[in-house]
Amino acid sequence: MKSMIKELWHGNINPQEDSRNNSPEMKDLMEYMARHHDDLLKTMTDEQKEIFEKFEDCWSEYASYAEEAIFTYAFKLGMQIAIETLTE
Repeated sequence: MKSMIKELWHGNINPQEDSRNNSPEMKDLMEYMARHHDDLLKTMTDEQKEIFEKFEDCWSEYASYAEEAIFTYAFKLGMQIAIETLTE
């Protein structure tokens, strides 16, 4: 059996990039967002595109922090459940 901790350490497990966890609804939404993103860019001036790109960079960084916080919380919660299960 593989060690999940070792797999995580070696980068073989990357939850935020694991597309197997994406539901059909999530995939549809991503396609919808990409289509609107492209349509929006077609209507923008170069200056607006530059501002929008800065916004996207900030949003991406924020989302990364949020995903990390959610992962950390969920991991700790899972461990608390496991400890409670094993000690009762």
